[in-house]
Amino acid sequence: MTSTPKKTGATIIPTLRYDDAAAAIEWLCKAFGFEQHRVVPGENNTIAHAELTFGNGMVMLGSVRDDLFGQLQQPPSRVGSVVCQSPYILVDKVDQHYNRAIAAGAEIVMEIQDQDYGGRDYSCRDPEGYLWNFGTYDPWSNAPPQA
Repeated sequence: MTSTPKKTGATIIPTLRYDDAAAAIEWLCKAFGFEQHRVVPGENNTIAHAELTFGNGMVMLGSVRDDLFGQLQQPPSRVGSVVCQSPYILVDKVDQHYNRAIAAGAEIVMEIQDQDYGGRDYSCRDPEGYLWNFGTYDPWSNAPPQA
């Protein structure tokens, strides 16, 4: 049996939980250029669910909660800042994006640089420790021909 992806804008959507999801939403929009697609408020000034878009990509996030998913995923700031995965996001003008992120207070962990395989990128952390990667390398258009 084959698994067929749904025909939609993006089939892989990273998820995140933040201690202060409302502040994270504001910061991610300011620093990285995300746009609010949907924000569902929760109890006690929390965010039950939010969707932020960037081009045809999206991240979903919410406030840290004591539920089953919350036992599986927490902000890196709670678990020593080491992450097991992080998104790579394509941008047209990575130097401008880099400067925007710095101006918003992003912690640059890998300086902007040209890569041997093509493209230019950098990596940074948001205020709660999540690792984000931005660059110009597009594996869809730079992929070698199939044999």
